[in-house]
Amino acid sequence: MADTLTLFTSIGLSEQKAKETLKNEALSSALKDAITQAHRVSGASGVDKAMGTLLYSMASRLKDTKRLIFLSDNIAQRKICTELQLAAALDFVKSHPQDPLNQKEFETACGVGIVITPEQIEDAIESVIKKHKEQLLKERYHFNMGLLMGEARAALKWADGKVIKNEVDMQVLHLLGPKTEADLEKKSKPQKAKVAENEVKVKVKKEEVAVNGEVMEGKSLMEQLRGESLKFHKPGQNYKTEGYVVTPNTMNLLKQHLEISGGQIRTRFPPEPNGILHIGHAKAINFNFGYAKANNGICFLRYDDTNPEKEEEKYFTAIKDMVEWLGYTPYAVTHASDNFQQLYDLAVDLIRRGHAYVCHQKGEELKGHNAPPSPWRDRPVEESLLLFERMKKGLFSEGEATLRMKMVMEDGKMDPVAYRIKYTPHHRTGDEWCIYPTYDYTHCLCDSIENITHSLCTKEFQARRSSYYWLCNALDVYCPVQWEYGRLNLTYTVVSKRKIIKLVETGVVRDWDDPRLFTLTALRRRGFPPEAINNFCARVGVTVSQTTTEPHLLESCVRDVLNDTAPRVMAVLEPLKVTITNLSENLKTDVQVPNFPANESKGIHIVPFTRTIFIEQSDFREVMEKGYKRLTPEQPVGLRHAGYVISVQKVIKDDQGKVVELEVNCCSSEKAEKPKAFIHWVSQPLKCEVRLYERLFMHKHPEDPSEVPNGFLSDINPNSLQEIRSALVDTSVRGAKAFDKFQFERVGYFSMDPDSTADKFIFNRTVTLKEDPGKI
Repeated sequence: MADTLTLFTSIGLSEQKAKETLKNEALSSALKDAITQAHRVSGASGVDKAMGTLLYSMASRLKDTKRLIFLSDNIAQRKICTELQLAAALDFVKSHPQDPLNQKEFETACGVGIVITPEQIEDAIESVIKKHKEQLLKERYHFNMGLLMGEARAALKWADGKVIKNEVDMQVLHLLGPKTEADLEKKSKPQKAKVAENEVKVKVKKEEVAVNGEVMEGKSLMEQLRGESLKFHKPGQNYKTEGYVVTPNTMNLLKQHLEISGGQIRTRFPPEPNGILHIGHAKAINFNFGYAKANNGICFLRYDDTNPEKEEEKYFTAIKDMVEWLGYTPYAVTHASDNFQQLYDLAVDLIRRGHAYVCHQKGEELKGHNAPPSPWRDRPVEESLLLFERMKKGLFSEGEATLRMKMVMEDGKMDPVAYRIKYTPHHRTGDEWCIYPTYDYTHCLCDSIENITHSLCTKEFQARRSSYYWLCNALDVYCPVQWEYGRLNLTYTVVSKRKIIKLVETGVVRDWDDPRLFTLTALRRRGFPPEAINNFCARVGVTVSQTTTEPHLLESCVRDVLNDTAPRVMAVLEPLKVTITNLSENLKTDVQVPNFPANESKGIHIVPFTRTIFIEQSDFREVMEKGYKRLTPEQPVGLRHAGYVISVQKVIKDDQGKVVELEVNCCSSEKAEKPKAFIHWVSQPLKCEVRLYERLFMHKHPEDPSEVPNGFLSDINPNSLQEIRSALVDTSVRGAKAFDKFQFERVGYFSMDPDSTADKFIFNRTVTLKEDPGKI
């Protein structure tokens, strides 16, 4: 240890820095090898502090240690003399993972032997300043000097940055002279122009919003996913990704891959068809399809249909419907089962290569991370080949034999199962197969078969990344790159298939599309527009960390979209009859109501106005209260859109003292004193049912035992659904179809439920309006 400490301080490291380095075993070993090699080349006395700094920087940044000797040699020979050259050298070895390295190409890429003279620096900077001279003279020292530095650095790639800066400072001083008091004043920031309240904001096109998402910190979803923003590898440059395993055949396989893909980005969305997609899947759909779309690539919808016991046709249909509902069209719809024969052939090859074996341990023995090692791990290859064929022919019972891969997963799990026996007919292949591949075996090989460039998956699959690379390389097939991102979770809900089935079976919810759930079919039924869900994914952002968000952020995105797209109608949920006594009984006039009051150019609809109208019970109070602005015996109120103000003449009650009708007078709003409020109303309305939804669970984390000790089923909100069967809505909705959306003025946003019939309209409340909670 003392010798190594002395070795490290001999290259210019402080004692403290050297001791810190010794704590890092990998860095310490790499640096020791680098210094030893430099000593061999130039002798111990030839390694000065400048060379030592480069050796340390190289050792701490180099990922592929097999290049350490090569780079140490070039530093010791003083071919690599600056940090700029070292950065280029590290980039070169990363881009050339296979031997042999071409020394001449390396030296060209790293600027070896290039000398930049002071005259060249002076001329280049003079040229840059001349280009910006007019603006420099105008703005003087408030000019963005970084622009000059950037252009000078681009023109003088291998020049010392400090020398460039000194020359820029000197030439600017020569042009402008010393700084004046005005130059020393801080540049004032331009004031942002306030948008007038009545100014109509320009909105993004609907089709762009649907996929591009709403701006989050100045970036749409497409901007977050486009080009270099995610630091993903370029197609064919998989080897530049940290952790990617390079084999002697990697470059040849990548060349073949590029010939097939044409350098196009290829992603896939691979759901299991054994349940309905939920809000978390919306992020996965947006990420996979969005990343491909943002970079002119393609995305496959691939069903991971390797578990015939749980798969149903309704799930296949629903998944595709939801992907298309969110605005995406798959390049192709594929199935893991399309590749069953090829996957079987690859499994036979894996056995032949000595990387897989047939095992007879029972399922319960294999559970957990401390399963006993298999006594059949080292059985002869020929024996495993024969037994695997017998598995295929149905000569073993379920659980009697599995095919296992000889590898250790990142979480420590030994020899994951590749194939298991299931005597269940497959929805596509029928009884052709009785052995089915597992996710760990199928996933990466289907990615390889489809020439996927970026295998995007949630963070929990990070533990399977090494097995993903191992299997592709063990079979010597093209290996895509797996990238992980954070899952999207919402509070006040559950999304696991098992728990949703429990909610359905116990009658808590009607089905997978019950509007209180956060499955995508449920959100569609509730009236959430697909654009809003995509906007929500954009707001949450493309993050690596797991995100837990409250539903109100999603609801805010829904309001933003519906405010622009849902036409206004009038509906009364708890009707109170009002008779206007000073109008004739036969009077019936048409009232024009704008579909969007803030933008009347978007059309109108006609509603009847007669002597009898209905208002909300809450819009009348018999006893006046302080701050109450609507109808009372002493206080008139305006009727929206009708042009009338009404005043109470008589309050009619039933035997229990409940107000059942009001008799009022009306006068033109032009003649009357302006009332404190205007209320909505209906006349000759349609009867409808309205369903009002609240959160299904009372606690934020219903699955957390510390928050809900008795389990999620004990946390059900008893008021999560209120059904109003005698609501009234104006006749403009008569032609509405399922999922059509409206704003019921002053009430909320509603969507027509698919249960509606010609005789009975049913509306689901999507979200409430954003209103001042203090307003009464």
